Amino acid sequence: MVVDCPDPQALAPFYEALLGVSRARDGADHVRLALGDGQPDLALHRTDHHVRPDWKRGEPAQQLHLDLLVADLDEAEQEVLTLGGRLLDGSDKPIGYRVYADPVGHPFCLVTPEGLG
Repeated sequence: MVVDCPDPQALAPFYEALLGVSRARDGADHVRLALGDGQPDLALHRTDHHVRPDWKRGEPAQQLHLDLLVADLDEAEQEVLTLGGRLLDGSDKPIGYRVYADPVGHPFCLVTPEGLG
């Protein structure tokens, strides 16, 4: 999985802390995070043409989003906010998940087992 962003070095610490992973490869234009346990790596790749997606309007459309399984939404939310993520407007979804954006605007969801339904 590859996530385009304006600065992989600046974005990597957010995902390292959020996912509890380490760098498998580290370069100015490309950072690869090892998710382990047979999971595909998550790569952050520099692009000069990154445009922050607007999740409510869909312009530009979101390029991808991750669903991250958590046990407690409130605890996980505090971690996301502390790391520089933000709760997106309109994320008033049914119990079980909330929608956030990483520091450069990629949307992602925190999902509890109840929200997998």
